[in-house]
Parts: sequence; C-alpha cells; structure tokens
Amino acid sequence: MSRMDELIKRINELAAKNKSEGLTKDELEERAALRKEYLELFRAGFKKDYLDNMYYVDDEGNETKIEKVKP
Repeated sequence: MSRMDELIKRINELAAKNKSEGLTKDELEERAALRKEYLELFRAGFKKDYLDNMYYVDDEGNETKIEKVKP
C-alpha cells in the first residue's frame, strides 16, 4: 500500500468518526497533519507527472517545453 493510500484511508476513517461522534483535539490535529501531507504529495506528483511534461505546439508543429510562469 502506498503512502497516499495510507493517508486516504486514515483521513476517511477520521471523517467517518467525525460524522458519527466527533473528533478529539488530538484527532483534529492528526487530521490536519494528514491533509497537509496528502496535499504536498499530491502537488509534487502532479507537477512531476503532468506539468513537467507539458509542451506547447505552435501552428507550424514546433514543440516548446512550457517553462514556469513568472508572476
């Protein structure tokens, strides 16, 4: 089981408990930490798998790697 799967499983367990009986202060803190870790892993994977492999193709068929947009 991957780390993402473990995080999702535990987050879902806490969500179910929250709906049925509520969470303790420690469980609320755990849930926040799990969500933060999940988002960090998701964003890193999304960037690696998708954004780093995107290319722009112009009208002439030339591919140009998309660079980070500067604000």
